[in-house]
Amino acid sequence: MKVYGIKNCDTVKKARKFLDEAGVEYSFHDYKKDGIDADKLAKFVGDFGWEAVLNKRGTTWRRLDEATQEGVTDAKSALDVMIENPSVIKRPIVEGAEKNFIGFDAVAWEMALELGEMK
Repeated sequence: MKVYGIKNCDTVKKARKFLDEAGVEYSFHDYKKDGIDADKLAKFVGDFGWEAVLNKRGTTWRRLDEATQEGVTDAKSALDVMIENPSVIKRPIVEGAEKNFIGFDAVAWEMALELGEMK
């Protein structure tokens, strides 16, 4: 299993703590250090939709100029902005054994662990 996010993000910290306490082995991919592969990001957008993957609620999005924000109208333009500014990618995204997950929801993750979807 692989967890994608930013090391200092509070939600990512909660998610990693959850996995550690559950004894789940995973590798961590830090967008700040490692960037994001365009094909991988496109897969996440295909799985969840660009509106879910692009985090418009965070400070990075709010700091983007108005023209950039208004230019995000479809998956292509969203991908371009996310590759240029990986901090606007929703966190965490988890590649699990059976399926991928976006965001942290302790109840949903607990159920996924019980079902063996998250390994």
